[in-house]
Amino acid sequence: MRASLAPFIRPDSLTAQTLHDEPAITPELVALHGLKPDEYQRLVALIERAPSFTELGIFSAMWNEHCSYKSSRLHLKKLPTKAPWVIQGPGENAGIIDIGDGLACAFKMESHNHPSYIEPYQGATTGVGGILRDVFTMGARPVACLNLLRFGSVDHPRTRHLVSGVVAGIGGYGNSFGVPTVGGSTAFHSSYDGNILVNAMAVGLVRKDEIFYAAATGVGRPIVYLGSKTGRDGIHGATMASAEFDADSDEKRPTVQVGDPFSEKLLLEACLEIMARGCVVAIQDMGAAGLTSSAVEMGAKGNLGVELDLDKVPCREPGMSAYEMMLSESQERMLMVLDPDKEEEAEAIFRKWGLDFAVIGKTTDTLRFVVKHQGKIKADLPIKELGDEAPLYDRPHVPTPKPEKLDSATLPAPLSIDAALKKLVACPDLASKRWIWEQYDHLILGNSVVGPGGDAAVVRIEDGPKGLALTTDVTPRYCFADPVEGGKQAVAEAWRNINAVGGRPLALTDNLNFGNPEKPEIMGQFVGCLEGIGEACRVLDFPIVSGNVSLYNETQGKGILPTPSIGGVGLVDDVTKCVGLAFRAAGEKILLVGETEGWLGQSIYLREILGREEGAPPPVDLAREKANGDFVRNLISKSLVTAAHDLSDGGLAIALAEMAMAGEIGATVEAPGAEEPAIWFGEDQGRYLLTVRPDSAEEVCAKARGAGVAVAIIGETGGEALRLGASEPLLVRELLDAHENWMPSYMVGGGKTA
Repeated sequence: MRASLAPFIRPDSLTAQTLHDEPAITPELVALHGLKPDEYQRLVALIERAPSFTELGIFSAMWNEHCSYKSSRLHLKKLPTKAPWVIQGPGENAGIIDIGDGLACAFKMESHNHPSYIEPYQGATTGVGGILRDVFTMGARPVACLNLLRFGSVDHPRTRHLVSGVVAGIGGYGNSFGVPTVGGSTAFHSSYDGNILVNAMAVGLVRKDEIFYAAATGVGRPIVYLGSKTGRDGIHGATMASAEFDADSDEKRPTVQVGDPFSEKLLLEACLEIMARGCVVAIQDMGAAGLTSSAVEMGAKGNLGVELDLDKVPCREPGMSAYEMMLSESQERMLMVLDPDKEEEAEAIFRKWGLDFAVIGKTTDTLRFVVKHQGKIKADLPIKELGDEAPLYDRPHVPTPKPEKLDSATLPAPLSIDAALKKLVACPDLASKRWIWEQYDHLILGNSVVGPGGDAAVVRIEDGPKGLALTTDVTPRYCFADPVEGGKQAVAEAWRNINAVGGRPLALTDNLNFGNPEKPEIMGQFVGCLEGIGEACRVLDFPIVSGNVSLYNETQGKGILPTPSIGGVGLVDDVTKCVGLAFRAAGEKILLVGETEGWLGQSIYLREILGREEGAPPPVDLAREKANGDFVRNLISKSLVTAAHDLSDGGLAIALAEMAMAGEIGATVEAPGAEEPAIWFGEDQGRYLLTVRPDSAEEVCAKARGAGVAVAIIGETGGEALRLGASEPLLVRELLDAHENWMPSYMVGGGKTA
């Protein structure tokens, strides 16, 4: 009988004995697997019969949004991914760039949003564990982790619990594994009340001639299962991550994986050892969709078939079915194709590290994905089509209407400049996040030159003098108001943060977090943000080499703000020349790089002081961004700058306050139009604050004129207070108390808001 006439009968190509323990395929079962009726019909047409239960599970894993990128990959192709220093772009476990001296940097960012809302500790730990595996799967030793976190309103009853669990999970995994968490970003907004964001980034180092890839080669080679045993945790995790939440997300708790950082540390060392011994032909992390995706991707990328015998899979729970083993997302597992002559050597290494090692299959020349269990064929599918024939949608999208520019002159000024500044330094988004990052070990391995709390972290490369500058950035309120400008700004801020420590920006990873792509306005946000990101990457020569898309970040129809997280990596030629943001000494000149109009649309000042979220975000002039960033980086390389800080949330006043608080040194500052809040709190882009020694100020200004860069001397460091124009002076220690105390007070229940 043709599949198109009876798509829900048992498959006729497999015996009844094969299927005696599997349910019949019904429309209800198909829907439970996240496949729409037309997608199921596509599946049936592809294999020319109805699938078995295990095959349905395999298709649901490979064709869900999380794994197939069916709503996004059409638009992802528009992003720039190449440069002379790019060794590996998107499509592998991690992107890789050349950093000179025979070394390369592997890095990637991924989300664990839905699991972290359901079970914050385990959701966050397994997010960190998964991204670490993506990096060391390439042969790279992890040297740093970062994150980008977004939580709901501080008044929401779950927020404090979620912050506590996520932070503990990130610290618990990274600290135990032994990699420093050196940077990140944390903010709050009511749009994340029902759907928080936990984006994890990992960075590693590898020699250029020792990189490993996922594509299998050679027929008849052993496929080896490595690491921890398989359990029932995480089944349908990828499918869960590809759907909106309903009213009771706790029902999905069993789909959240459970992590073990100590096992992963052993797995890292064992993998790197057998790689160094030349045992590995291909390697793939068992991440989303577990054994299914790893086996299919290895075979398909190498134009080979794969045959698996699930009787040989190490399991920690008795009686696991083929369906469960294929979809389990148990952590700390790898799949490898080994050189047959090195099999015994590889096994001995893994046994030495106390890890499971099992030959569970082989490569074939059939281009089929065959799964056997208890002497029965549970799946027999065309391997390349599992990925290549996944649905691809050109979703309808409606561009976000361009908002009107806000007329700052018409805004009331309910607080004086000094009173507004004191309130802003203690608001949830701008208050110190020391309470968070002090729970992370950011010094382990001994290479952290600039740690959390600054513009970008800096990690020494081996014994130096070179280092990596690392940052994560995005301003979701800009992306919501104007996705194109918001996308540009996310890249531009990463560019500025790396330049501000003296790094040369090289490449990006991204984590594109959006709501339901089936809504044209949400898809419009996605397309608009990618347009802005792509334009900025091209102008700044800042390609994207890896990333992740996380859609359906909605709960009961309410979506998050569009949040295209950007992770930036730059190269520092000499870490001894790096600068931080802290004022270093009294009597130094303060210089403002860039032009100030006083843009308050979508600003933190507008939201926190006036209670309004409106207007157009500040426009991004990419040519100026490039010129200003190159100028600042050149000054730092010549040791003409003692401190540097980019201007972003809160504008000039907040940047000055952050530099004063970090150095515990005051300053006196004047600016044209200094009585206007827009001058102090406007968020005009492309700007930096620098401090220079008095005898260098004129030299720097002359260099700026020669480079066509706007620079003005606006003040001088010194004293115990920050004086902004004619406003009342603010003691730095009082600012610091307000800035540092909000987060600890909030987390112990001492207050909901600043």
